[in-house]
Amino acid sequence: MTLAAPVHDRGVTTLTLDAPARRNALSGPLVRALAGALDDCAADDSVRAVVLTHTGGTFCAGADLTSPPEPAAFVGLMRQITALPKPVVARVTGHVRAGGLGLLAACDIAVAGAGASFALTEARLGLAPAVISLTLLPKVDRTAAARYYLTGERFDAREAARISLITLAAEGGADGSDGAAEVDKALEPVLDGLRRSSPQGLMMSKRLVTATVLESFDQHTEDLIALSASLFASEEAGEGMNAFLERRDPTWVL
Repeated sequence: MTLAAPVHDRGVTTLTLDAPARRNALSGPLVRALAGALDDCAADDSVRAVVLTHTGGTFCAGADLTSPPEPAAFVGLMRQITALPKPVVARVTGHVRAGGLGLLAACDIAVAGAGASFALTEARLGLAPAVISLTLLPKVDRTAAARYYLTGERFDAREAARISLITLAAEGGADGSDGAAEVDKALEPVLDGLRRSSPQGLMMSKRLVTATVLESFDQHTEDLIALSASLFASEEAGEGMNAFLERRDPTWVL
């Protein structure tokens, strides 16, 4: 399974990434399933907003290196979330890596808990955060983007909120839990606010916020897809991905 059955509650539909054995990595089937579910939400007048969450300890590990989606399909998914006429809220209680950050940044609002961690690991594999820059760079502090794009360092929810990757880091969960209860508590006023807003008000307000991001998609998608494809086909990236799958350092590590 790649996506759990949608759950509807008072105008809010929850879509759950449900491939925990694959760390909810972005495979072709997962991208297609999520895109189809979002289409259904867009067409359903009873849906006021969408919550995107996950099973297991990872929200999304980025591209599935054994069966990655076509770059155009993943870009299409990010654009679909950005352009959806209904707000998309990310509920994160686990790890987010590489392309998963692009998915997260496409969401309008994101709340993460103590169990969340984030890293842009592409440079360590001989790649670059190419297509996900379409959603990341309009949102994330540029100084922080430079650091985390280049170093691949891991950071927590509090830092993710500071650099504007997410909306809010939920307090609590310091007892070793993933902080799910605290995330749900932090989401209560957010979802209440969305339920109180009119469908037209939400659609037009979101359109104002996302206009420049969608312009960036229109201007840069083809070039970034080409860059992504060339990097994935390179000898250096082949070494990086093989090293990752073989759990060893790539040859360039000093």
